[in-house]
Amino acid sequence: MSESVARVMWERFEPVHQLVYFTPEVREAVEGLGLRGYWTGYFALRAAPLGPVPASVVTSCFYVFHPDRAASALPDAWAVASPQQVIEARERAVAAAMTSFYGPDVVASAELAEAADLAWEAARAADTAGRVLGVANQALPRPAQPHVRLWQAVTTLREHRGDGHVAVLVGRRLGPVEALVLKSATGETDAEFQRRIRQWSVEEWDAAQAKLRERGWIDEDGRLTRAGAAAHEQIEADTDAAAVTPWQTLGADGTTRLAHLLAPLARRVLDSGIVPIGNPVGLTESTWVSTG
Repeated sequence: MSESVARVMWERFEPVHQLVYFTPEVREAVEGLGLRGYWTGYFALRAAPLGPVPASVVTSCFYVFHPDRAASALPDAWAVASPQQVIEARERAVAAAMTSFYGPDVVASAELAEAADLAWEAARAADTAGRVLGVANQALPRPAQPHVRLWQAVTTLREHRGDGHVAVLVGRRLGPVEALVLKSATGETDAEFQRRIRQWSVEEWDAAQAKLRERGWIDEDGRLTRAGAAAHEQIEADTDAAAVTPWQTLGADGTTRLAHLLAPLARRVLDSGIVPIGNPVGLTESTWVSTG
């Protein structure tokens, strides 16, 4: 199976996962737990499968955030709601959000149930050695509701892929800010948006740009050079290669079927505009085309 399949599948499952960050049902669930502020909810929701870990562990796992960003939310969040309470609230919120967003007929459909079972099979097959976020999500119990099961499965797959991506970045000696600068230079996401939400200073951003210029990856205007484009392409290829095991295990027929079942769900998210253009993960116009 071609390693590019991992990229194709990411384009289909990432938009479904993204509902947890942008739907009102999830925001209401977070506030209902007593957690205040978007970033407190973000870190608590995403880190909860790890248990009540300190901010330093989460900063390491998430990789691209300034340590102060995580420290503003953790471990204080665990004094308000335990990780288990957050996980339970996350499941309830995702169930409500998917029902509202896709409609009750879709979430109750045989097609969605089939997608959930295929995605769950792929997620269970993910190789998780050295992948902390991936294995923490993989270890969670199988949700009874198909739409929640689908969301949890694609979340395990995206964190599995993300763990592999971080390993590739570390191997390339590409630090958190440098990785963000490189991604922004490709045009996949907005540089200022990335810098601001990850909470890096202008000075830290400029220093990372200087390092990439020294490597010959960006020019004086911050644009990607030919060498930088080649490096970025190789990083993405290595990330795809590290993420292919679930699809090899699921097999060509199962993977193809899941891709077809996920495509309209992803398209609905992308067409809705709920995930903003310039978003941090790089869901771009080209992703819209290939997903369609």
